[in-house]
Formats: sequence, structure tokens, C-alpha cells
Amino acid sequence: MTDKVEFIQADLFESDFSEASVVTLYLLSSLNERLKPILMEQLKPGTRIVSHAFSMGDWEPEETKEVDGTRIYLWTIPEKKQ
Repeated sequence: MTDKVEFIQADLFESDFSEASVVTLYLLSSLNERLKPILMEQLKPGTRIVSHAFSMGDWEPEETKEVDGTRIYLWTIPEKKQ
């Protein structure tokens, strides 16, 4: 399964996320909010975003769970509006 995971060290706001099927974030909410427009633009509909501990401002998560005392958030990129 390790062939399905890629770790990239790069400038977050200059990166290309378009090939990702899942994006995992462990960033402060303010950074998640800054990154949101980039993710919405680049990611395909149905791509999942999981954040450890930090929300994405006014974008309501589809699901939240408590895991070992930490909140985990899940969003899915919606279909693009025509």
C-alpha cells in the first residue's frame, strides 16, 4: 500500500494538488482557510480532505469524529458549478 502515498516537501501555496485523491492536513485553521481556494480549484470532485484538529472556517465538514481526544474533520470536493 505504500505505493499509494506520496509525501512532498514543498511550498504549500505553490504546490499542485490536482492528482491527489485524499489530502491530509495538520495546519492551523487560518492556513486551512487560505489553502481552501487552491484545493477547490485544483482538486477533482469527490476528492476527500481530512484535517487533524483544525477546521476550515465557514466550510462545514461532512463529518467530524473524536479520535484519541482530537477532533478530525472530513470534507469532499463538490461538483464544479457550471
